[in-house]
Amino acid sequence: MLKELLIVLAVTTVLAVAVAEDDFDPFIDIPFKRLKTSAERIESDGYPAESHYVETSDGYVLNLFRIPHSPKLNNGQLQRPVVLIMHGLFSCSDCFLLNGPNDALPYNYADAGYDVWLGNARGNIYSRNNTRLNVKHPYFWKFSWHEIGSIDLPAMIDYILEQTHEQALHYVGHSQGCTAFVVMGSFKPEYNAKIKTAHLLAPPVFMGNTTEGLIVATAPVFGEPGLGTALLENQVLLPYNQFIQRLLDTTCSNQPLMLSYCKTLAMLWGGPEIGNLNKTLLPQIAETHPAGVSSNQAIHFIQSYVSNDFRLYDWGKRKNLAYYGSEQPPAYDLSQITAELYLYYGLSDGSANKKDISRLPELLPNLALLHEVPDPTWGHLDFVFAQQVKSVINDLVVDYSMDYDVEQARRK
Repeated sequence: MLKELLIVLAVTTVLAVAVAEDDFDPFIDIPFKRLKTSAERIESDGYPAESHYVETSDGYVLNLFRIPHSPKLNNGQLQRPVVLIMHGLFSCSDCFLLNGPNDALPYNYADAGYDVWLGNARGNIYSRNNTRLNVKHPYFWKFSWHEIGSIDLPAMIDYILEQTHEQALHYVGHSQGCTAFVVMGSFKPEYNAKIKTAHLLAPPVFMGNTTEGLIVATAPVFGEPGLGTALLENQVLLPYNQFIQRLLDTTCSNQPLMLSYCKTLAMLWGGPEIGNLNKTLLPQIAETHPAGVSSNQAIHFIQSYVSNDFRLYDWGKRKNLAYYGSEQPPAYDLSQITAELYLYYGLSDGSANKKDISRLPELLPNLALLHEVPDPTWGHLDFVFAQQVKSVINDLVVDYSMDYDVEQARRK
């Protein structure tokens, strides 16, 4: 696994140096496909789409996509319940759309009568702008999933509620989208009142028992503050390059020229357990993934593995004293999360495994569901890309959301 990553990184670096992104138009070369935005994907699937922009308190401009209603329902003029769906590490809003109008979660929610919003965290291909910082400045990349949870999510939620005139919304997160939500719920507990239900798919919170090869292999170098983290901090990790993405999605076609490489790409992102992965999605996944993250996000996850705790970013004793008033980063107080939580996990998930997730129930005051997927082969990416994701995950998530709304309506 580590050898494969080094090969991919080397190839990526060589291509990035050889082809300057600012000087290359990826759309003029006929063999390469044109990149679709999330809005274009939604419209091509026959649903209405909107693109919205939200500026955070620290200047990041976040791109949200909206499916306001379903073309199958005559409810465009009615007040509809709202759901915000948030992607994981190295990903973006595209990931939830790729399974198509029958099996993708946003369309399932829309067809159930929901106003659907797709978020994009700072630093990915849709949210790579700041009104105060240039993207090439290292301070642009000085953030981890703490800032996504404590700043980005609250900004998105406030904007969505203002636009929809709702008091609260449903939330669905995958992977880092779960981590960020737990940060928000504990670090800004006032936002719990703005959440109806929160569905956390494969939530990496405690990670001391992770078996994910990249995390375990790099932990000695990046797990604690030192030379390794000093060299890697505050920069884009696996930078998005339009030429490289066009090359990847062309070679990862439905009859791939480089099938083994395409599978390796999926394994590097989601782990070796990809048996349930809908492999026909590989070309579309390769179009925009990896979507770009700060190196600090990855370091923060590795720190969680080493510390076996869920706490703020560890900058080292001196900086910790300046930032937190203590030599060690403080732990998040999960008892502050009063929103109604639904947790879902798979037995073949190396990033968010059963041992670590089993620590959560006694710490969460309003846990409504702890759901173990019965399929023993269910892994990290399966929550988004599995062939049977609708029947195994999506239907449950949508049904629990609808049950909540029906019960609230009954009480009024």
